[in-house]
Order: sequence, then structure tokens, then C-alpha cells
Amino acid sequence: MTQLENLVFCGTPQFAVPTLEKLVEAGFNVRLVLTQPDRPKGRGLGLVASPLKQTALRLGLPVYQPEKIKQNEELRARLDEIAPVAIVVVGYGRIIPSWMLQLPKHGNINLHASLLPKYRGAAPIQWAIANGESVTGVSTMRINEGLDTGDILQQKELAILDEDTAETLSPRLAAIGAELMVETLRGLSAGTISAQPQKAEDATLAPILKKEDGRIDFSRTAPEIFNRLRGFQPWPGAFTSFRGKTLNITAARLSEEEVPQAQLLVRDDKLFVGCGSSTSLELLEVQPAGKKRISALDFVHGYRPEAGERLGE
Repeated sequence: MTQLENLVFCGTPQFAVPTLEKLVEAGFNVRLVLTQPDRPKGRGLGLVASPLKQTALRLGLPVYQPEKIKQNEELRARLDEIAPVAIVVVGYGRIIPSWMLQLPKHGNINLHASLLPKYRGAAPIQWAIANGESVTGVSTMRINEGLDTGDILQQKELAILDEDTAETLSPRLAAIGAELMVETLRGLSAGTISAQPQKAEDATLAPILKKEDGRIDFSRTAPEIFNRLRGFQPWPGAFTSFRGKTLNITAARLSEEEVPQAQLLVRDDKLFVGCGSSTSLELLEVQPAGKKRISALDFVHGYRPEAGERLGE
């Protein structure tokens, strides 16, 4: 794909930024960037531009922020005029209408943060960690009208480190995804990529996260709880209750202590909680309701949990 061939880029979050930057750096002619409208944020609820918009403006690219795209005649006219050979979609947050899917020669090419068909859906990074995967990756695929069901173009694996959270894994996936998108577009132009249908029988889902996903179920094993804590950062996190008030668990590690399920144990100024199947966690950092994050040591000294006190009640 040469500099003379036009692209349109659709995206919104920080995850999309490296791909846009890499396409521009590689000499692709990005004629238009579509991103979500500015949204209220912060205490003053002032309008804030998406990370992708901020990047596009810094790169001197034209930006369009339609509230709706399905029946947007202005958008349709602009895209018809540009006549892109491909539309690149990375975390745009809108369902691409059929007329837009059919417009470019090479289709709408999506970067998805999993090894499809595993983890189709809105939160593939979070669920891969939460489910204890040791390997994930990125896929480029040609979007169709299903949910992440389009033909796969290319994939690249990435190891999930033991200490990874969704916040640490996401930038690494975004970086290798940016490189993969460049390779994919060049391969499509050269005719060297053969699209492969996904095997529907191997599909798993990564649905959008809900607040309740962060509630700790102490009948789960300690490794299961630990993986969910890592995966659900920064939101919905991992939370329970202590003395009738919410308690967020912000850092923990696996432990060999024997502690009854959901009970707290203080030993040598360390704080442990029992989990399912006779496993346990050492709590390293917590955040009581309405307070700042504090170390487990500060929690033990400040709240003085008694032997046998339980979490989640």
C-alpha cells in the first residue's frame, strides 16, 4: 500500500494511538480520522477530547466526530470523496454500518486485542488476565456484521507476565498491534495475505465489564481471585466489604497460610484472607470506603481486625 492510497482511521482510546502514529510514520496517507465526540470529564465536567483526537490534531490530520454514523449522509459523502482503499478501526466504539463495510477495496480492517476467535467482545485484555491465560496477542481482521467474527488476516502472540495487570499489558499489545497493522496493510496491497475464516467452535467471549464483576467471591481459589484482581484494573477493580463498608483490595499476592474461607488472619503485622479450596491471599494494599489506598500494615494498625473477622459480610 503506497503513500498515494488513501486510508480512513476510526478509533477513540489510548490503545488506538500507536497504530495511528505508526501508519503516519510508515508513510500511509490518512485522509480522515473518525473519533467519538468530546465527553465531559473530571470534577468540572469540562469537555475532553479522546486520546486519538489529541494525537490526530498533533499529527495535523483532519478529524470528524459524528455522534451517529449509520445514517450519516455527511459522513457517507466525505468517505465517497476520499475513496479509501481501507478503513482502519481500532477501538472506535461504534458499530460499523454495512454501507461503510462495503466501501473500501480492502474492507474495514480491525485491530483486536486477542488471538481470535478467543475473547471476542469489548474487554479481551481484562478477561484474558482474569481467566489466567499465560499467552494472548493481537489479531487483524476484516470486519463483517457480526461481533468480532470477521476473517483473520494476521496474528501475533504476546506473553502475559505473572505481574501483568490490564494497565501494564494494554500498552504492549497496542505497540505490537501497531506494527501488525502496518504489516497487514502492506500485505493486502501486495496480495500476499490470505484471509482465514474464524473457527466458531473455538470462540470465547469477553463481554463488557460490569461493576459487579469486581466483587470478590471468596469461594473462588486464591489464584482465581488474584487473576481477576489483576485483570480488572483500573475498573471495576476488586472489592469486598469489611464491617459493613466497601473495602477495595488494590494489591495482593498468593500465600501459603492456612486461613478459613473469607476470614482474616493477622500474623507478624501481615494480613491474610482465606479463599476457596484451602488457599489464601496476602493482602498488600487496601482502600477503605472514602479513604486513600493504604498498606496492609497501616490497615492492621488503624482498624485492628480481630481474629475470625470476615470479609464480604
